[in-house]
Amino acid sequence: MSGFSSDWLRLREAADHRSRNTELAETLSARFALRDEIAVTDIGCGTGSNLRGTYSLLPIKQTWTLVDYDADLLQAARSELSNWADQAQSDGITLHLKKDRFEIDVQFRQADLAADLDAALGSKADLITAAAFFDLASEDFIRKFAKAVAQRKAVFYTVLTYNGISRWQPHHPTDNQIASAFHRHQRSDKGFGPSAGPTAPLHLSDQFKLAEYCVQEGDSPWHLESRDSALIDELQSGHARAVAETGVLDPKTIESWASLKRTGMTVGHTDTLAFPT
Repeated sequence: MSGFSSDWLRLREAADHRSRNTELAETLSARFALRDEIAVTDIGCGTGSNLRGTYSLLPIKQTWTLVDYDADLLQAARSELSNWADQAQSDGITLHLKKDRFEIDVQFRQADLAADLDAALGSKADLITAAAFFDLASEDFIRKFAKAVAQRKAVFYTVLTYNGISRWQPHHPTDNQIASAFHRHQRSDKGFGPSAGPTAPLHLSDQFKLAEYCVQEGDSPWHLESRDSALIDELQSGHARAVAETGVLDPKTIESWASLKRTGMTVGHTDTLAFPT
């Protein structure tokens, strides 16, 4: 799978956390409200942002397994979680964290999700989660993933799956052309086969329903404004690079589009929660 830099993941974290769907988050919290402890597996964990965004919804005692293919990101996750926590200790394998009133044990697993999904997921988890991940995965991977989660009878919760909505402020006449070309690039292989791209939320819903799970969805759009100027700039340059790689639009069109200073952007995402019936 194509990796992301820790700088990019840090840049987007604040927008990610404030954009999560509140209703689905509350439903997840209620699901485990009577539990004293929980085991969580987080796939494509990056620098641990999903743990930092989710821990407060869960029982007091938590055991997390953070899974990523990128060893550097796993090391960054260990460092950033240690700095984030009120207290952090390591026994060489497990990172023991205290944050507010929560006790969180974290282990790190380097694994290739595409090559061996069962090994990556492990044998037991009450909750399997991810953030900003499944639009990069293929339809076939989503099908296999839903079956693997159902075999474990785990609750599934993912946030910030891109759903194809993008609106820039101010508008440029070629915004729609850029979006179309960007979506073509999104459907390219990111390590799992042809990516589902903006159709990923639909495939997640369908596959978990086929697995006889109850599925709930909620919007979690980024509404970016002046405070997010660095993120907007990076999104704009990233779109321009991706579109250029497709060869669909001529360089002058892309250059004109990229030269317009943007002051805001809306990016559509979908959060998905599924649990065994």
